[in-house]
Amino acid sequence: MQHTAHPAAIAGAPALAPTSFFDCQSPQIAAFYDKAIKDCAPDDRARAVALFYAVRDALFYEIYNADFSRPAMCASAILQRRSGMCIHKSIVYITLLRHAGIPARLCLTDVTNHLCSAKLEALMGTRTFHYHALVQLRLDGKWIKATPVFNARLCQLYGLTPLEFDGYNDCVHHPYDEQGRAHMEVVRDHGSFDDLPYDLILQGLHEKHGSLFKTRTRFRSGSLIADRA
Repeated sequence: MQHTAHPAAIAGAPALAPTSFFDCQSPQIAAFYDKAIKDCAPDDRARAVALFYAVRDALFYEIYNADFSRPAMCASAILQRRSGMCIHKSIVYITLLRHAGIPARLCLTDVTNHLCSAKLEALMGTRTFHYHALVQLRLDGKWIKATPVFNARLCQLYGLTPLEFDGYNDCVHHPYDEQGRAHMEVVRDHGSFDDLPYDLILQGLHEKHGSLFKTRTRFRSGSLIADRA
C-alpha cells in the first residue's frame, strides 16, 4: 500500500507544508521514505535519524556539475539523480521529514572550508563557500540542526570522520579532520527558511562564486574524487 503524507504536512504549519521544491507528497519521496524507515522504531526521532543516514549515504555529495535550474531543485528530481551538493541533499532531507510529519526548514550559512581542494579553491578564488545549506528539524518541541551532506565514502577519501546524528543534539560540521587540521568554520548565518529562497541562492552564488558556473544554472564539470587523486 502506498504511503501518504502525514495529515499535518498537508494542512499544517509552514515548516510542514509541501511546496514546489519540498514536494513531500510525491511518489518518489514516498518510495524512498518507506525504504529508509522500514527497519526503524515507529517514533519521530527514530525516523528522523534513519532518514538522515539514508540521505547522507544514498545521495553522493558533489559540487561539480551541480544543477540549479528550478526543476532540478525539486526533491523528487534530486532523488532521481542520486547526487547533489549541500543544498540539494538538504532539500531532500527536509522533504522526507515533512512527509513524516516532522517540522523542518532550511538553514543557510557561509563556511570556510580549510580542506578545500587546490583545484576548487583556485576556481572559486577563496576557501569560503557562501550559501552552504543544512537542516533544522523540530523534535519534542526543540529545534535542532542536522547536516546530511558529506557521505561516508567521500569523508573517507578526504580524511574526515562522517557526521553522526542521534536526534537529540545538533549535527553540524566537525571543526577538525582526523589529523587535527582545521576543516570547516561557520563565518556567517543567513537564517532559516520555510521554503527554498531560490532567487536569493542563485543570485548569491553568482555574485560570490560566478567562476563555478558554466551556464546560468549549472556548475562546471569535474569530480571531487578526481580532485583528491
